[in-house]
Amino acid sequence: MQPESLGALTDEQIHATASTIREQQTSTGMILWFSEGHADTWNHTEAAMALSTAGLRAAAEQAFDWLARTQRSDGSWHHYYLSDGVEDAKVDTNCCAYVATGVLHHFLTTGDKSFLDGMWPTVKSALDFVVGHQTASGHIPWAIHTSGTPWSYSLVTGSSSTLHSLRCGIAIASHLEYERPEWEFAAVRLANLLRNHEGQFEPKRRWAMDWYYPVLTGALSGTVATERLQTRFDEFALEDHGVRCVSDQPWVTTAETCECAMAFLAIGDEEMAHRLFESIKPLRDSDGAYFTGMVFPEGITFPDNERSTYSSAAVILASDALANKSPASRLLIGHGLPNLDS
Repeated sequence: MQPESLGALTDEQIHATASTIREQQTSTGMILWFSEGHADTWNHTEAAMALSTAGLRAAAEQAFDWLARTQRSDGSWHHYYLSDGVEDAKVDTNCCAYVATGVLHHFLTTGDKSFLDGMWPTVKSALDFVVGHQTASGHIPWAIHTSGTPWSYSLVTGSSSTLHSLRCGIAIASHLEYERPEWEFAAVRLANLLRNHEGQFEPKRRWAMDWYYPVLTGALSGTVATERLQTRFDEFALEDHGVRCVSDQPWVTTAETCECAMAFLAIGDEEMAHRLFESIKPLRDSDGAYFTGMVFPEGITFPDNERSTYSSAAVILASDALANKSPASRLLIGHGLPNLDS
């Protein structure tokens, strides 16, 4: 049986897609969204994981080196970077936390203990920064102003991703024989909010990510997770074209469709996961890069001809999850963190 029939890409297709990501990596190691665009640490890390998965280890490690070198003294990074400086100086807490997921993914992929040791100070500082901003209610504000003042609200998507990153950080710490009880406590409080008090987050019900992210990251599981995906599926799925970015617009996006496919993997619905992944075939360009989105029924790309590295990265990571091929293939499905000490 060929990989395509499993809803995954061939090794050659993955390498082609990864090569288009590497083309957007600057000499410093930073990975831009697209040529002349900006970068943020979440999507940069996502792209680095895709490079690792595709076997482009040197490029991936150059990306992680950029993270280590540009981390600020308090453990954070600015929101958006340009090739020659900072575009947006505020701090996105979820973007900071995601480095832990990326580091664990690369370690699982390569088995390189020296890499894990070398990146530990970066992971520790980043998660200490994020946990240090958790409020008395358990929320972690989605952003920090340049003045140091936290934003007034938190988000379901960002908090779900942060929860998963905390769990990855805890797994790294345990493997390296460090104790981080404050991370464990922060994760428990955040999980409780996501499971039992979603109404306390800033409402973003139009956005597909707020729908599937708690399932993707393991904040919700079992019957609750299955019901969540099924209840709003018709609201976000645009026939057989993929998943809309927002529920009231007729355009699907590559990244959201791939992430949603992995969310269905998380509840054991492999048939739907494959179906969603197959739906993004029209968004693949001739060189293997993926367009950010497409409007239907017109079938035109939106934004016009935009090919984003984070979209291509999501495809590679979803393909790997569907094939369950690499040692890190199911890491992004949050209910199945590996036991590094087994």
